[in-house]
Amino acid sequence: MNRPRILAHLSARTAVFTSALLSSALLTTTLLTTALLTTAPFTHAQGAPAQTLVIHAGELLATPGKKPEKEQTLVVVDGRISQVLDGYQQPAGTADARVIDLKDRFVMPGLMDMHVHLQGELGPNGDSEDLKFSDELLQMRSLMFALRTLNAGFTTVRDAGSKSQEMYALRDAINRGWIDGPRIIAAGGVGITGGHNDVSGMKHELLELYTDKSICDGPYDCRRATRDAIKYGADLIKITSTGGVLTDRDTGTGQQMEMDELDEVVRAAHRMGRKVASHAHQEDGIVAALKAGVDSIEHGTYTGPEAIKLFKSSGAYLVPTLLAGDTVKTMAETSDFLSPAIKEKAIRVGNDMKDNFGRAYKAGVKVAYGTDSGVSAHGDNAKEAVLMKQAGMSAMDVLVSATVSAADLIDMSDSLGTLEVGKQADIVAYSASPLDNIEELLDVDFVMKGGKVFKQK
Repeated sequence: MNRPRILAHLSARTAVFTSALLSSALLTTTLLTTALLTTAPFTHAQGAPAQTLVIHAGELLATPGKKPEKEQTLVVVDGRISQVLDGYQQPAGTADARVIDLKDRFVMPGLMDMHVHLQGELGPNGDSEDLKFSDELLQMRSLMFALRTLNAGFTTVRDAGSKSQEMYALRDAINRGWIDGPRIIAAGGVGITGGHNDVSGMKHELLELYTDKSICDGPYDCRRATRDAIKYGADLIKITSTGGVLTDRDTGTGQQMEMDELDEVVRAAHRMGRKVASHAHQEDGIVAALKAGVDSIEHGTYTGPEAIKLFKSSGAYLVPTLLAGDTVKTMAETSDFLSPAIKEKAIRVGNDMKDNFGRAYKAGVKVAYGTDSGVSAHGDNAKEAVLMKQAGMSAMDVLVSATVSAADLIDMSDSLGTLEVGKQADIVAYSASPLDNIEELLDVDFVMKGGKVFKQK
């Protein structure tokens, strides 16, 4: 067929195809319009009455770090705080609003956990579950763990490493209101071959099968992996500058990522508006990650003088995860399902974590609350607060770390972390003040996220 005939043929086919597309688009538009008109009475359409709640709080810690106030009224309109008033009031225009009586409760912003793994939970059946559970079943279990976390009073979490697309889908479904759960900030992982982010403890055929494309070697490959994670939906980048306790290889807990790899990951992430969190135990890996410009250090077990200086000069946060250290130490001493390589690291790191955290806190390092839940049981997130208090942190600073500081770490201070006008109505309440007894956090009486009540005793 000569060139003019080819062009004519293509032009005719294009015209037919375009006509079909237009007809299809018209039909789709008609169906969509009909559906919208049919369902309009059941939607919160523009101009519909706002949903208003009035909360009477016996003691209100509206801004952790400041003194709580007695006998306060919170007005919530469409999921956000619209008024904070002295006394128990029924403001004008709220006569028909639901009144929530928390006059005998201590009320404060919803808690936030900056290090969870919602897709799993460490235990003796972990290896068999990894092989037997489909990704779909894993997702169902993740939802169960997410709901446990929310009902424990944690309204926002940062998932620090899971199967990425499943976690992004869980995040997005919660954000769309399709399912219930805590607000999720989901990390995309970047790690080196054989490092803590890589798979371990399997025969070589399975190692090859399960090795993820996020595994990289050298600065430019790690730059590629970072951009790839962001492309597919990561809210932040999680790296592992040192070895890890639960890596089933005898490779220690010292620095493993090279400085040029760390530099490229941080540069690539920051250029695309993403923060970087680095798992790190030994001080050499903490120092290297901080020099590269990471935004938070996870665990930070052996934070020493040099690392403390870098923490303070950079403004990076320490996310201590004391509960993880306590959990793996206990498991290593009382069970036999952990390998010898893991047991040795678990006992050593678990023994050292709390005291070293106490020194870093007293030196003025910024702290954001994080548990590493998934190592510990989901729903036990508040146990971290007890361990932080035991390490020397004041009760008020513990609450700040789980609210104001956590919101700052995830760049959401404009909507989370305090109960101020315009912010999300993420609210928890306890039968007594955790400022007097931090263990009150272990038994939350009331949980609201975005104006929706999930728990009320």
